[in-house]
Amino acid sequence: MNRITRYLARPAALAATGLLLLLGPSGCTPAARVGVTNDFDHAVNFRAFKTWAWYPQQPKDAEGGPAKGYESFLDKRMRAAVSAEMAAKGLTEVAVNAAPDIYVAYSARVEDKQQVSPYYNGLGYPYGYGYGYYGRGYSPVTQYKAGTVVIDIVDARRKELAWRGTGQAQVNQNTIDEAETHRIVNGILSTYPPQDNNARR
Repeated sequence: MNRITRYLARPAALAATGLLLLLGPSGCTPAARVGVTNDFDHAVNFRAFKTWAWYPQQPKDAEGGPAKGYESFLDKRMRAAVSAEMAAKGLTEVAVNAAPDIYVAYSARVEDKQQVSPYYNGLGYPYGYGYGYYGRGYSPVTQYKAGTVVIDIVDARRKELAWRGTGQAQVNQNTIDEAETHRIVNGILSTYPPQDNNARR
C-alpha cells in the first residue's frame, strides 16, 4: 500500500479531501478564475480601428455612477482599467468630438449567487465518501457574490455594436474592488480583437 493509498484509507483524510472538493467558489481565492465570453460582428475589420472614446451615453454602473456632479469608485476603476488595456493594445483614446473609430461602454453589477456541489447525491453525503463524515448538517449549496462586467465596443461610423465581452468572477463584497476590476477587465479584453478565421483581415 503506497503513501497515497494509506492516506485515503483514513476517515479523517477522506473528510478533509471531500471538504476541499465541496467548497466550490467559497474555497477559492477571488484571483482563481474569470469566466469570459464574447460575441462579435464577423463582417467588421477590427484591425482598422485605431482610436476610441467612451460612449457618450454611458449607462449607470452598480454604484449609480457615472452621475451628474461625481463619479462612483467603480466607474473610476473601470475607466482606468479599460484605458490601460486599450493602450496596451495600441489603441489611442481621443475626445468624443474627435471622431473616434470606436466607442466603448460598460455595465457592472454584483449579485448573490448559489452553487450546488456536483459531488452531492441528495442523501446527506457526497459521492464517493461514506455516510457519517459530513452528517446531517452538510449543505450542498454554497452562497457567494459574483461581479459581472460587460464591455461593449461600438463602431462609431456605423453606430452599431461590433463586439461584446462579458466577464464574471467571485468577489469579496458588494462592490468590485480595484484589483478585481483590473483582473476582470484584463480577462475580458484579452479576447479583443477577436481571433476568428471568419473575421475580415
